[in-house]
Amino acid sequence: MSFDELKVYLLDKRAVSEETPFGPDTLVYKVRGKIFALVAWRTTPLRVSLKCRPARALALRAEFAAVEPGYHLNKRHWNTLVLDDTLPQALVYDLIDESYELVVRNLPKSEREGLI
Repeated sequence: MSFDELKVYLLDKRAVSEETPFGPDTLVYKVRGKIFALVAWRTTPLRVSLKCRPARALALRAEFAAVEPGYHLNKRHWNTLVLDDTLPQALVYDLIDESYELVVRNLPKSEREGLI
């Protein structure tokens, strides 16, 4: 997956903003001000950190070498995906969707409506 493909997919979600609060090397994607994805866009291979259900996070790490505990994040709830072409693109999209939905579900009801 290329950086451009990843960026388009992330920004295509409703109410998403792209920011750089941690410096220019990490792009942070937020929905209504809450982080759901972090992209180390200047690394090779590209890396994206995503929120994940704890049991699934562990299962994915056991199954794929390219899925690591979240870098500088809560390892129970975050995975870092190394986009080295070993992960199926459909899985990457599914994990982005899950991260977005997990964050949206925790938003106040007034902010959540119409997002999923």
